[in-house]
Amino acid sequence: MKSITSTLIMTLALVISVFSSQPLFADDQFYGSDADITFANNLWVALINAKLVGENRINVQPFQGNAPHGATQQVLNTTILFNEENRQVIIKANHMGNKITNKDVYTDQNKYLKAYTVMFKMEAGYDPTNMNWFWVKYNPNGEILKNPKNEFIAGKFMKGANKGCIACHQAGGGEDLQFLTKH
Repeated sequence: MKSITSTLIMTLALVISVFSSQPLFADDQFYGSDADITFANNLWVALINAKLVGENRINVQPFQGNAPHGATQQVLNTTILFNEENRQVIIKANHMGNKITNKDVYTDQNKYLKAYTVMFKMEAGYDPTNMNWFWVKYNPNGEILKNPKNEFIAGKFMKGANKGCIACHQAGGGEDLQFLTKH
């Protein structure tokens, strides 16, 4: 009886979704939507204007990193004015190359740059179970990257999965899903 009820509920949900503009599941299960892409593109412009990404970005001390972010990384945790509100943003510049050193990256921060991974603090209620972070990964030119399944890496990326941005940051145990120490 339980499986028949579950089947009927799923069938009803599918019928409703076909005849409405609402998705079959809660929006928490989707990412890389048109709205996520638009938001991420607007965020890129704000990050460029704040000199947090791009060729003329603020140069910070690199450190040795690990997968998936690159052998050498640079991290900035700051606030920016976005849509007339101050919002926290964490930008990680991911550098890769054969035997690169921290000095190599600091001397020429664009030579080995492969991607930027960004956490942007959204308004309360955006994704409370994951501390309201918007996740996005850009190439050095600001194009939003895709995963191997051809899905844009933007929004509540891989929410609920056992791997990916959110799962890794949850496992880290840091305050507010951060691997950074506040003081």
